[in-house]
Amino acid sequence: MGVVLPQVRPRRMANDRSIKALWYVAPGRAELREEAFAAPAAGEVRVRALYGAISRGTERLVASGRVPASEFERMRAPFMAGAFPFPVKYGYATVGRVEDGSAGGEVVFALHPHQDAFTIPAEAALRVPAGVPPARAVLAANMETALNALWDSAPAPADRIAVVGGGTVGVLVARLCARMPGAEVTIVDVAPARAELARALGASFATPDDAPKECDLVFHASGNGAGLATALRLAGEEATIVELSWYGTGDVVVPLGEAFHSRRLRLMASQVGKVAPSHRARWSHRRRLSAALTLLDDPALDALLAPAVDFEDLPGRLPDLLAPSGDARCPLIRYPAAD
Repeated sequence: MGVVLPQVRPRRMANDRSIKALWYVAPGRAELREEAFAAPAAGEVRVRALYGAISRGTERLVASGRVPASEFERMRAPFMAGAFPFPVKYGYATVGRVEDGSAGGEVVFALHPHQDAFTIPAEAALRVPAGVPPARAVLAANMETALNALWDSAPAPADRIAVVGGGTVGVLVARLCARMPGAEVTIVDVAPARAELARALGASFATPDDAPKECDLVFHASGNGAGLATALRLAGEEATIVELSWYGTGDVVVPLGEAFHSRRLRLMASQVGKVAPSHRARWSHRRRLSAALTLLDDPALDALLAPAVDFEDLPGRLPDLLAPSGDARCPLIRYPAAD
């Protein structure tokens, strides 16, 4: 995930207090490190974390050291520390409560790495709508990605839409599409166990062999080449396939030698680092993220949250949480302040 870095003001450090942050330190290894506490200056707020989320696809690549050197700068996340490949403090989904500074007491979302407290510019802390529980609000970054994908592809009412890949981003895309009048939305995945999640979010489910063909629009979010091949196969004449997966240093074989040209298919990338061209002239990154938070006022989305992992246990749990065969739901982090 590439994101626009907010301007970070100089901080004055209070050495009598410390906080803990997760650092990826070597392939497959992470640790909690103590850091000096940053006291808020004018225009800043101190946030005590309540919940966080791991973006499984992106952080799997970060944790395994598979960020390409060409993408080191574009892949920098807001408030990231260190440098690729290692050691690096990375992440972009934290919900907390403002405990010092303007808007004291408010629950906010921040594109911040996994850390139990932090000081950031006030404009980087977005208020969580009253109808959105703090735990569900961690989905904001993924919802922003899904929203941008819809802006890139412009699905229409009554379209037949397939979403290949039933992970967090894919399911959020399906949820947004399924709320359009008359849309036929199917989540396509190799794991039949994900059918229940698909139905809970208002979509149908199919394995690749049984998925509907001749789709008007196909999203690919499985993170592997076989899924992309499935997406191409399901697209109808002159349809668009939207690629949401990012492969890092991996090579992907794309079957463009079959009917890709004769059927005039269109394969396009959607990436959250830039606002979609259809909205870029009017929408800022902040406005888009605020809209994503508003879209989380949807209780059905609680089905996307996996059981919470305590922050102190996170380094030891990461291998299982990031495993491709693991729980498809969003890994939820619970900080001590949430208790």
